Amino acid sequence: MIRSQVLICGGTGCTSSGSKAIQDAFKEHIDANGLSGEIKLVQTGCFGLCALGPVVIVYPEGTFYSQVKPSDVKEIVEEHLLKGRVVDRLVYDETTTPKDELEDGLVSLNDTDFYKSQHRVALRNCGVIDPENIDEYIAVDGYAALGKVLTEMTPEDVIKCVSDSGLRGRGGGGFPTGFKWSLCAPNQADQKYVVCNADEGDPGAFMDRSVLEGDPHCIIEAMAICGYAIGATKGYVYVRAEYPIAVKRLQIAIDQAREYGLLGKDIFGSGFDFDMEIRLGAGAFVCGEETALMTSIEGNRGEPRPRPPFPAVKGLYGKPTVENNVETFANVPQILLKGADWFASMGTEKSKGTKVFALGGKIKHTGLVEVPMGTTLREIIYDIGGGIPNGKKFKAAQTGGPSGGCIPATLIDTEIDYDNLLAMGCMMGSGGLIVMDEDTCMVDIAKFFLEFTVDESCGKCTPCRVGTKRLLEMLDKITKGKGTMEDLDKLEALCHYIKANSACGLGQTAPNPVLATLKFFRDEYVAHVQDKKCPAGVCKDLLTYTIDPDKCIGCGMCAGNCPVNTIHKTEYIAPGHKLPSYKIHPEKCVKCGVCMSKCKFKAISKQ
Repeated sequence: MIRSQVLICGGTGCTSSGSKAIQDAFKEHIDANGLSGEIKLVQTGCFGLCALGPVVIVYPEGTFYSQVKPSDVKEIVEEHLLKGRVVDRLVYDETTTPKDELEDGLVSLNDTDFYKSQHRVALRNCGVIDPENIDEYIAVDGYAALGKVLTEMTPEDVIKCVSDSGLRGRGGGGFPTGFKWSLCAPNQADQKYVVCNADEGDPGAFMDRSVLEGDPHCIIEAMAICGYAIGATKGYVYVRAEYPIAVKRLQIAIDQAREYGLLGKDIFGSGFDFDMEIRLGAGAFVCGEETALMTSIEGNRGEPRPRPPFPAVKGLYGKPTVENNVETFANVPQILLKGADWFASMGTEKSKGTKVFALGGKIKHTGLVEVPMGTTLREIIYDIGGGIPNGKKFKAAQTGGPSGGCIPATLIDTEIDYDNLLAMGCMMGSGGLIVMDEDTCMVDIAKFFLEFTVDESCGKCTPCRVGTKRLLEMLDKITKGKGTMEDLDKLEALCHYIKANSACGLGQTAPNPVLATLKFFRDEYVAHVQDKKCPAGVCKDLLTYTIDPDKCIGCGMCAGNCPVNTIHKTEYIAPGHKLPSYKIHPEKCVKCGVCMSKCKFKAISKQ
């Protein structure tokens, strides 16, 4: 009889940190201690606390072990699983509390700062079930929504429920999901399609990947529901080939669903047929745009198509098509099970439900979070994310990746939803949230995202193909201290031209990081242009490394590690020291910063 379950995170983050070796070690030591009939090992999807991986949770106690190594497993098995004694040194510190406050010294994972402000809908099963076991999905009401839809509801009922819920597309644009389905449903054709966009090309975004890795059956169920609503019998999941774990688990889920009669002919004896397959993308960012994605599925070069006609009329293979991203679909089964009012009760007036964010950058708790729409940036960064490491100040957060903009520290109490972000010149995007501290140069950040979009432009239209390159050239000129005030005006004017004239969303949103940084951090641009200084000390061409002779003890560590031999002794000897100090010759310095990192006495600074 099973008395304990050991859940091991099998998401990409923990897998790259060695969770497979940990799972193998658990099996070895469980068998060696004769516990194989009492302990069940379960490989799950992402728990969300990616910075603490590899993650192991032992139930029924709910003990949360973080940063586990294979060498730790023997102790966990022999102490915790065999003798019932928690291995305190491996327990995540937020799940511990003084013994006099709690009998066993442990608190529920759901009561930690990271989890207690979250409301998991799209991520409800991630880290909870075995994603490769359809029975575990069914045990948590999996496929109940599909059964309800096929046996109790008409297609019109389904579309109305999704429309009334207020669900909007989570892929970036925020288009009303039910309305999109309603545009496709009346169109007559011998074949219609449902497409799931799992391309997820934004730097720093890994929400869709985690859902596919941790709960692939919910996407299958949602796509079948959409197929019933619009009259489609075929579905495609377009997922990038760089997601091997997601692809593997999704294929296992599709095979299991077919075996159980939940895909294929006459599902639930309703007469409804629906099947689906996976198509791998080659990693082109432009294929996140729905028409480029469909072009790629058809076997052609991924380039956007002019609209109209819209995909609801003429989409994949020229047939009526609905395309939604992974997170959008992940909400659908719960909406159909619990009702439109349940979903609409969360969020704000025009942005209902929850949103998944991939927290990255300068933040303590890197990982996945899901919060109700309308949660403030301050709550996400400080209450859930644990704040900025090393006592640094929060400077800005980039939302929407290369298509988005930055939220400055002055607007940290803004409620995050579609309309508030658009009002400040940003956008939700797919949910990447990159946190930046005081050491970040905002001009350099704009340049980073422009480099990405220049590289990812498909080249079909001139405003995007040529215009973004000109933008990048101007930014490069400014970061090298060669810009003029006239360049700032040209930069802004070109941004607006590219937005107005590009053929698809990639080009239309490519200038957003530049416009947002110009709006909120124009003083940094001016400093680069007029003062020839980078206030954050990031842009190498504008840096000067200097040694304070009164702090230098003459140890020579800086000179010994300089790769270009540009640091030499001087005749000056600081008071209280016996050795001559050193000086950096700026004309030869390559601004690598090695000298500063090697100096233990903080005698070297950069300006």
